[in-house]
Amino acid sequence: MWYLFVAKDKPGTLAQRLSARAEHLARLEILNQQGRLKLAGPFPAVDSENPGEAGFVGSALVLQFDSLNQARHWADADPYVVAGVYEAVDIYPFKPVLP
Repeated sequence: MWYLFVAKDKPGTLAQRLSARAEHLARLEILNQQGRLKLAGPFPAVDSENPGEAGFVGSALVLQFDSLNQARHWADADPYVVAGVYEAVDIYPFKPVLP
């Protein structure tokens, strides 16, 4: 099943986000190689693809897992969670329709 992850950043955590980014992306690349990643990206804090010091306010991911429990377990081990970037990660079952 596909799951939508909506993560909210803690304010003032841009440095932690940048420090954990490579490890975070490496985990996502594994899922991508397995065909289990549909979408992944951050929410800029300002109306710009490159927000600079304004940073980000969260992230959205659409990933495939066998269960909600498995999805939650994966999210709990995310480097952004471990580094204290995310203050909350909500996960919803997701049914892709388009494209």
